[in-house]
Amino acid sequence: MSKTYVAVDIGASSGRLMLGYSTEGKLQLKEVHRFKNGFAKKEGYDCWDIDHILQEIFTGLEKVKKLGFQDVVLGIDTCAVDYVLVGKDGQRLKDPVSYRDARTKDSIAKLTSDLSKDYIYEKTGIQFLDFNTLYQLFEEDKDLLAKTDKILMIPDYIGYVLTGKAVTEVTNASTTQMLSLREGLFDQHLLDKVNVTHDQFPKLVDPGTNLGAVSDQWYEKYDLPRKVNVITVATHDTASAVVGTPATGQRWAYLSSGTWSLIGTELNVPENGEKAFKHNYTNEWGAYGTYRFLKNIMGLWIIQNVKEELDDDYSFAELAELASHEEPFQQLIDVNDDRFQNPANMIQEIQAYCQETNQEIPQTPGEIAMAVYSNLSLYYANELAVLGDILGYKIDDLNIVGGGSNVALMNQLTATIAGVNVYAGPSEATAIGNIIVQMIAQGDILNVYLARRIIADSFPIKKYTPGQEPFAAKLTEYQDFLKKTKEKTVEGGMLA
Repeated sequence: MSKTYVAVDIGASSGRLMLGYSTEGKLQLKEVHRFKNGFAKKEGYDCWDIDHILQEIFTGLEKVKKLGFQDVVLGIDTCAVDYVLVGKDGQRLKDPVSYRDARTKDSIAKLTSDLSKDYIYEKTGIQFLDFNTLYQLFEEDKDLLAKTDKILMIPDYIGYVLTGKAVTEVTNASTTQMLSLREGLFDQHLLDKVNVTHDQFPKLVDPGTNLGAVSDQWYEKYDLPRKVNVITVATHDTASAVVGTPATGQRWAYLSSGTWSLIGTELNVPENGEKAFKHNYTNEWGAYGTYRFLKNIMGLWIIQNVKEELDDDYSFAELAELASHEEPFQQLIDVNDDRFQNPANMIQEIQAYCQETNQEIPQTPGEIAMAVYSNLSLYYANELAVLGDILGYKIDDLNIVGGGSNVALMNQLTATIAGVNVYAGPSEATAIGNIIVQMIAQGDILNVYLARRIIADSFPIKKYTPGQEPFAAKLTEYQDFLKKTKEKTVEGGMLA
């Protein structure tokens, strides 16, 4: 194959450039460059260092050239909801604020005081999360918005910097909670509420759209491959992960398990009825005319913070090993409680939660890790039951992709509690999905259905079965626990 595919995959804590190519009908991946990512306080806000990200992308492309690759196709995916404001001179007006910043903690209540949640959900089908772009723009500096020529989601901004061409890719645009589910356009009423206009968003495009060649100016500054062409992929990392999920059959669900856990299924028609609204499920747009019907769960962000607070004395594998020697389900924890979103100290927050709910307080690294893993498993099982209730059928298979697919302990607990077959892998589903969209756009793979068969044949997938279900009663106990803890609505956070 003459072309080399490069996935620029940027997560909340790290970014990397991955090479993708085909050998004897199987997809191969190679990590070329990895770098740290994160937010830091700037002028009172938690902001992404977008210049650092751009510099690291160019560094990675220089490494691609040193490996001998000259004809490169490139796609970019990142987290959702965050954006960059660009002025009429084409320059960034300020660094993008992270979705974990506290500026929007009361914004849902404020914005919905005269515009009902029912209206917003009926229009957009998107779950209520206080960091959605809708609420970020609601809190945005109005003077800056007045000076803004373009509002670009972060991957679209990176593509704009690389090529000089501005678009709004739909899988990411849908997470703004401003895109009309039925009309496929930004809803005028919602735009008016946050003082922005249609014209400030570049044209909407689907995954697979050709953005164009990297601008000549970057060749003057960096030693890049001779030809780098940018494809607008499914730029929301979860959308790419779902493309990279080797699922088959009808009654399957996915769990994109990383910093966030996104659990749901792929639909051809959105579901924004009463049950979906009650349980705060979202209809994010997917690749190739699909919808990602899912629920956000706090995810491995919790264990990532625990690891860091233990001074990185333990690897993730070592924490899982320590946890495996502890009894599961010694505490019931609502891992989706807003208090775990960005606490000053995650371990202390977990311990305080257990103390406040009169439960055994985990002390050792193994006990803390088991508390996290077993309660994530309980939450996954609960949401699979909710998902089945909304859709009217039981989920048979759960495909876990992303970094969490490597946590055998959590995978087995999930299979046991939920009573489903769990298929774990590939861990690099996001980068794979990114590359798959590029390959389909270039005509190297016919469609996503064939692509998923290729993925299943190319990467190891491990199966976990429910077994004897010794903890089945725990799910009922956990569901009762969640019901009691969520009897009062958390304004500015989850509906349910």
